[in-house]
Amino acid sequence: MVSPADLVPLERVARAVAAEWGIELGEPFALSRYSFVAPAGADAVLKVRPADDDESDEEAEALELWGGQGAVRLLRQDRSRRTLLLERARPGEDLAEVGEEEATQVAVSTALQLWRPAAEPFRWIGDHIPRWLDEAEGHELLPFARTLYASFVVGRETLVHGDLHHHNILRSTRGPVAIDPKPMLGEREYDIPSFLWNPLSYRMRLDVTERRLAAFAAAGLDQERMRKWAVIRGAYLGADDEESKVLRSLLLS
Repeated sequence: MVSPADLVPLERVARAVAAEWGIELGEPFALSRYSFVAPAGADAVLKVRPADDDESDEEAEALELWGGQGAVRLLRQDRSRRTLLLERARPGEDLAEVGEEEATQVAVSTALQLWRPAAEPFRWIGDHIPRWLDEAEGHELLPFARTLYASFVVGRETLVHGDLHHHNILRSTRGPVAIDPKPMLGEREYDIPSFLWNPLSYRMRLDVTERRLAAFAAAGLDQERMRKWAVIRGAYLGADDEESKVLRSLLLS
Protein backbone atom coordinates (compact mmCIF):
# COMPACT_ATOMS: atom_id res chain seq x y z
CA MET A 1 0.00 0.00 0.00
CA VAL A 2 1.25 3.49 -0.79
CA SER A 3 1.08 6.28 1.78
CA PRO A 4 -1.19 9.33 1.37
CA ALA A 5 1.91 11.34 0.53
CA ASP A 6 2.68 8.93 -2.32
CA LEU A 7 -0.72 9.68 -3.85
CA VAL A 8 -0.01 13.41 -4.10
CA PRO A 9 2.12 13.23 -7.28
CA LEU A 10 -0.38 10.79 -8.79
CA GLU A 11 -3.16 13.28 -8.11
CA ARG A 12 -1.15 16.00 -9.85
CA VAL A 13 -0.87 13.81 -12.91
CA ALA A 14 -4.58 13.02 -12.77
CA ARG A 15 -5.55 16.67 -12.62
CA ALA A 16 -3.21 17.58 -15.47
CA VAL A 17 -4.59 14.83 -17.69
CA ALA A 18 -8.18 15.65 -16.73
CA ALA A 19 -7.63 19.29 -17.68
CA GLU A 20 -6.20 18.27 -21.06
CA TRP A 21 -9.09 15.90 -21.73
CA GLY A 22 -11.74 18.36 -20.51
CA ILE A 23 -12.83 16.15 -17.61
CA GLU A 24 -13.99 17.27 -14.17
CA LEU A 25 -12.61 15.12 -11.36
CA GLY A 26 -14.48 14.29 -8.18
CA GLU A 27 -13.11 13.25 -4.81
CA PRO A 28 -10.97 10.08 -4.94
CA PHE A 29 -12.61 6.82 -3.94
CA ALA A 30 -12.00 5.72 -0.35
CA LEU A 31 -10.61 2.31 -1.32
CA SER A 32 -8.12 3.72 -3.85
CA ARG A 33 -5.09 2.99 -1.67
CA TYR A 34 -2.52 2.11 -4.34
CA SER A 35 -3.43 4.20 -7.37
CA PHE A 36 -5.16 7.56 -7.57
CA VAL A 37 -8.74 6.79 -8.66
CA ALA A 38 -11.51 9.36 -8.85
CA PRO A 39 -14.82 9.92 -10.66
CA ALA A 40 -14.38 11.65 -14.01
CA GLY A 41 -17.74 13.13 -14.86
CA ALA A 42 -20.88 11.07 -14.38
CA ASP A 43 -19.98 7.89 -16.22
CA ALA A 44 -16.20 7.45 -16.07
CA VAL A 45 -13.31 7.00 -13.67
CA LEU A 46 -9.78 8.34 -14.04
CA LYS A 47 -7.01 6.14 -12.69
CA VAL A 48 -3.29 6.92 -12.35
CA ARG A 49 -1.07 4.00 -11.39
CA PRO A 50 2.23 4.36 -9.49
CA ALA A 51 5.38 3.55 -11.42
CA ASP A 52 6.33 0.72 -9.05
CA ASP A 53 3.04 -1.13 -9.63
CA ASP A 54 4.55 -3.25 -12.38
CA GLU A 55 1.97 -6.00 -11.97
CA SER A 56 -0.64 -3.74 -13.58
CA ASP A 57 1.54 -2.71 -16.53
CA GLU A 58 -0.76 -4.49 -19.00
CA GLU A 59 -4.05 -3.40 -17.41
CA ALA A 60 -5.11 -1.48 -20.52
CA GLU A 61 -4.32 -4.42 -22.79
CA ALA A 62 -6.35 -6.78 -20.61
CA LEU A 63 -9.34 -4.45 -20.58
CA GLU A 64 -9.13 -4.14 -24.36
CA LEU A 65 -9.03 -7.93 -24.70
CA TRP A 66 -12.01 -8.40 -22.38
CA GLY A 67 -13.95 -5.72 -24.27
CA GLY A 68 -16.41 -5.14 -21.46
CA GLN A 69 -17.11 -8.86 -20.94
CA GLY A 70 -16.81 -9.34 -17.20
CA ALA A 71 -14.81 -6.13 -16.70
CA VAL A 72 -15.17 -2.38 -17.00
CA ARG A 73 -14.45 -0.91 -20.42
CA LEU A 74 -11.31 1.05 -21.25
CA LEU A 75 -12.31 4.42 -22.71
CA ARG A 76 -8.97 6.17 -23.17
CA GLN A 77 -5.40 6.00 -21.95
CA ASP A 78 -2.17 7.97 -21.69
CA ARG A 79 0.42 5.23 -21.55
CA SER A 80 3.38 7.49 -20.75
CA ARG A 81 1.63 8.89 -17.68
CA ARG A 82 0.14 5.53 -16.62
CA THR A 83 -3.35 7.04 -16.80
CA LEU A 84 -6.55 5.23 -17.73
CA LEU A 85 -10.05 6.56 -18.34
CA LEU A 86 -12.44 3.76 -17.44
CA GLU A 87 -16.13 3.05 -17.59
CA ARG A 88 -17.72 3.76 -14.22
CA ALA A 89 -19.70 0.84 -12.82
CA ARG A 90 -23.13 1.94 -11.64
CA PRO A 91 -24.47 1.53 -8.99
CA GLY A 92 -20.98 0.33 -8.08
CA GLU A 93 -21.42 -1.65 -4.85
CA ASP A 94 -18.84 -4.40 -4.46
CA LEU A 95 -19.33 -7.99 -3.36
CA ALA A 96 -18.65 -7.10 0.27
CA GLU A 97 -22.20 -5.71 0.26
CA VAL A 98 -23.93 -9.02 -0.52
CA GLY A 99 -24.25 -12.34 1.24
CA GLU A 100 -21.60 -15.05 1.22
CA GLU A 101 -23.32 -17.44 -1.20
CA GLU A 102 -24.25 -14.72 -3.70
CA ALA A 103 -20.78 -13.17 -3.56
CA THR A 104 -19.15 -16.50 -4.33
CA GLN A 105 -21.55 -17.27 -7.19
CA VAL A 106 -20.95 -13.86 -8.75
CA ALA A 107 -17.18 -14.19 -8.37
CA VAL A 108 -17.21 -17.56 -10.13
CA SER A 109 -19.36 -16.34 -13.03
CA THR A 110 -17.29 -13.17 -13.44
CA ALA A 111 -14.00 -15.02 -13.36
CA LEU A 112 -15.17 -17.47 -16.02
CA GLN A 113 -15.65 -14.52 -18.37
CA LEU A 114 -12.15 -13.19 -17.71
CA TRP A 115 -10.12 -16.38 -18.02
CA ARG A 116 -9.25 -16.78 -21.67
CA PRO A 117 -6.29 -17.78 -23.82
CA ALA A 118 -3.73 -15.02 -24.34
CA ALA A 119 -0.09 -14.43 -25.18
CA GLU A 120 2.19 -11.38 -25.47
CA PRO A 121 2.31 -8.62 -24.37
CA PHE A 122 1.19 -10.28 -21.14
CA ARG A 123 3.95 -11.62 -18.91
CA TRP A 124 4.11 -15.06 -17.31
CA ILE A 125 3.63 -15.33 -13.55
CA GLY A 126 6.40 -17.94 -13.43
CA ASP A 127 8.97 -15.25 -14.24
CA HIS A 128 7.95 -13.27 -11.16
CA ILE A 129 6.88 -15.66 -8.39
CA PRO A 130 10.43 -16.73 -7.42
CA ARG A 131 11.31 -13.07 -6.78
CA TRP A 132 8.11 -12.50 -4.83
CA LEU A 133 8.89 -15.52 -2.66
CA ASP A 134 12.44 -14.24 -2.09
CA GLU A 135 11.00 -10.92 -0.94
CA ALA A 136 8.83 -12.79 1.60
CA GLU A 137 11.90 -14.03 3.51
CA GLY A 138 10.95 -14.83 7.10
CA HIS A 139 7.27 -15.52 6.54
CA GLU A 140 6.16 -18.64 8.38
CA LEU A 141 4.63 -20.17 5.25
CA LEU A 142 7.69 -19.61 3.06
CA PRO A 143 9.40 -23.04 3.39
CA PHE A 144 6.07 -24.79 2.74
CA ALA A 145 5.31 -22.42 -0.15
CA ARG A 146 8.69 -23.05 -1.81
CA THR A 147 8.17 -26.82 -1.64
CA LEU A 148 4.71 -26.53 -3.14
CA TYR A 149 5.84 -24.18 -5.91
CA ALA A 150 8.57 -26.62 -6.88
CA SER A 151 6.06 -29.46 -7.09
CA PHE A 152 4.24 -28.51 -10.28
CA VAL A 153 4.66 -26.89 -13.68
CA VAL A 154 2.99 -23.48 -13.75
CA GLY A 155 0.51 -22.83 -16.56
CA ARG A 156 1.16 -19.96 -18.95
CA GLU A 157 -1.65 -19.83 -21.49
CA THR A 158 -4.51 -18.22 -19.56
CA LEU A 159 -4.95 -14.53 -18.85
CA VAL A 160 -5.67 -14.15 -15.13
CA HIS A 161 -7.04 -11.13 -13.30
CA GLY A 162 -4.33 -11.29 -10.65
CA ASP A 163 -6.26 -9.62 -7.81
CA LEU A 164 -9.70 -11.20 -7.91
CA HIS A 165 -11.64 -10.47 -4.73
CA HIS A 166 -14.83 -8.94 -3.35
CA HIS A 167 -13.73 -5.31 -3.61
CA ASN A 168 -12.68 -5.70 -7.25
CA ILE A 169 -16.03 -6.96 -8.54
CA LEU A 170 -18.73 -4.29 -8.76
CA ARG A 171 -22.41 -4.16 -9.63
CA SER A 172 -23.19 -2.39 -12.89
CA THR A 173 -26.16 -1.94 -15.19
CA ARG A 174 -24.47 -4.48 -17.49
CA GLY A 175 -24.05 -7.02 -14.71
CA PRO A 176 -21.08 -7.65 -12.40
CA VAL A 177 -17.78 -6.26 -13.70
CA ALA A 178 -14.22 -6.61 -12.48
CA ILE A 179 -11.87 -3.70 -11.88
CA ASP A 180 -8.18 -3.22 -10.99
CA PRO A 181 -6.66 -6.25 -12.71
CA LYS A 182 -3.01 -7.20 -12.35
CA PRO A 183 -3.12 -9.28 -15.51
CA MET A 184 -0.54 -11.89 -16.35
CA LEU A 185 -0.38 -15.26 -18.04
CA GLY A 186 -0.89 -18.18 -15.72
CA GLU A 187 -3.64 -20.62 -14.78
CA ARG A 188 -7.13 -20.15 -13.38
CA GLU A 189 -6.33 -21.59 -9.96
CA TYR A 190 -3.78 -18.81 -9.37
CA ASP A 191 -6.63 -16.29 -9.20
CA ILE A 192 -8.55 -17.86 -6.30
CA PRO A 193 -6.47 -17.14 -3.14
CA SER A 194 -7.20 -13.42 -2.85
CA PHE A 195 -10.91 -14.21 -2.93
CA LEU A 196 -10.44 -16.67 -0.06
CA TRP A 197 -9.25 -14.09 2.48
CA ASN A 198 -11.50 -11.19 1.52
CA PRO A 199 -13.47 -8.96 2.05
CA LEU A 200 -11.51 -6.66 4.33
CA SER A 201 -14.05 -7.04 7.14
CA TYR A 202 -13.83 -10.84 7.05
CA ARG A 203 -11.61 -13.02 9.21
CA MET A 204 -10.60 -16.15 7.36
CA ARG A 205 -12.29 -19.39 8.46
CA LEU A 206 -11.66 -22.93 7.29
CA ASP A 207 -15.32 -23.85 6.80
CA VAL A 208 -16.03 -20.77 4.68
CA THR A 209 -12.82 -21.30 2.73
CA GLU A 210 -13.80 -24.89 1.95
CA ARG A 211 -17.20 -23.77 0.65
CA ARG A 212 -15.60 -21.14 -1.58
CA LEU A 213 -13.12 -23.66 -2.96
CA ALA A 214 -15.95 -26.12 -3.62
CA ALA A 215 -17.81 -23.50 -5.66
CA PHE A 216 -14.81 -22.87 -7.90
CA ALA A 217 -14.13 -26.61 -8.15
CA ALA A 218 -17.72 -27.11 -9.34
CA ALA A 219 -16.89 -24.68 -12.16
CA GLY A 220 -14.05 -26.94 -13.26
CA LEU A 221 -11.02 -25.73 -11.29
CA ASP A 222 -8.56 -28.15 -9.72
CA GLN A 223 -8.95 -28.40 -5.93
CA GLU A 224 -5.34 -29.34 -5.18
CA ARG A 225 -3.89 -26.57 -7.33
CA MET A 226 -6.15 -23.96 -5.74
CA ARG A 227 -4.97 -25.08 -2.30
CA LYS A 228 -1.32 -25.00 -3.29
CA TRP A 229 -1.67 -21.54 -4.80
CA ALA A 230 -3.39 -20.33 -1.63
CA VAL A 231 -0.33 -21.25 0.44
CA ILE A 232 2.15 -19.94 -2.13
CA ARG A 233 0.39 -16.61 -2.58
CA GLY A 234 -0.37 -16.37 1.12
CA ALA A 235 3.36 -16.50 1.81
CA TYR A 236 4.41 -13.69 -0.49
CA LEU A 237 1.30 -11.56 0.02
CA GLY A 238 1.80 -11.62 3.78
CA ALA A 239 -0.94 -13.77 5.28
CA ASP A 240 -1.25 -13.07 8.99
CA ASP A 241 -1.00 -15.77 11.68
CA GLU A 242 -4.71 -16.61 11.63
CA GLU A 243 -4.82 -16.79 7.84
CA SER A 244 -1.64 -18.86 7.73
CA LYS A 245 -3.18 -21.41 10.10
CA VAL A 246 -6.18 -21.79 7.79
CA LEU A 247 -3.98 -22.02 4.71
CA ARG A 248 -1.86 -24.78 6.24
CA SER A 249 -5.02 -26.67 7.10
CA LEU A 250 -6.04 -26.70 3.44
CA LEU A 251 -3.25 -29.15 2.65
CA LEU A 252 -2.43 -30.76 5.97
CA SER A 253 -5.90 -31.75 7.18
